[in-house]
Amino acid sequence: MLPIVPDAWPYVWKLLALAAVTGFLGWETLAWASLGLTAFVVFFFRDPEREVPMEPGLVVSPADGTVLRVDSVEEPFVGGPAVRVSIFLSVFNVHVNRSPITGTVLFQTYRQGKMLPAFRDHASELNERNTLGIEGQGIRVVVHQITGMLARRIVCRVGPGDRLRRGQRFGLIKLGSCTELILPEGVELRVQPGQMVAGGRTVIARIPDVRTTEPRSPAP
Repeated sequence: MLPIVPDAWPYVWKLLALAAVTGFLGWETLAWASLGLTAFVVFFFRDPEREVPMEPGLVVSPADGTVLRVDSVEEPFVGGPAVRVSIFLSVFNVHVNRSPITGTVLFQTYRQGKMLPAFRDHASELNERNTLGIEGQGIRVVVHQITGMLARRIVCRVGPGDRLRRGQRFGLIKLGSCTELILPEGVELRVQPGQMVAGGRTVIARIPDVRTTEPRSPAP
């Protein structure tokens, strides 16, 4: 079985069927175009395994992509003053989202919105967005899954009460998009704008004075 998310298979089977039909009818251009689209779908929905760092107190990236900005915001859920790390996902990045910490989902909300380019500053406030609030490792964090100009669906497979391990998959965003991670002020940031990050693998921050250990195992 190819390492792709299950959401890809309906697209793959339909495109392969189209390629078979058009090829049988002698429409070679359409057949090759269908195969090309099939290859793109497989590439886009790829879901590689990640070795998640398990050193105590680490916060990992919730997505693959490029850090757009790191700025200060107010977020009552995390305790007031907070740091926001915005990650832009192009169509060439893996679009699976992973939990930044080990913890429990305390809330999940979904909001309809616009489809502005995900790299714009105000996309977080105006675009379609799904939000998770997670508590664990002595802190609370917020993760926003935000659609972009091409994205048309946010997938979130967890809800309040669900327990997540650091680096565990919880959803994905289809096509170009943005993922934001909001952390309490005082964490030791390990990333900066322009840096490439990998979901579940790149360390975004370290939580000071965390002494608990976590078992080393690959995230599902």
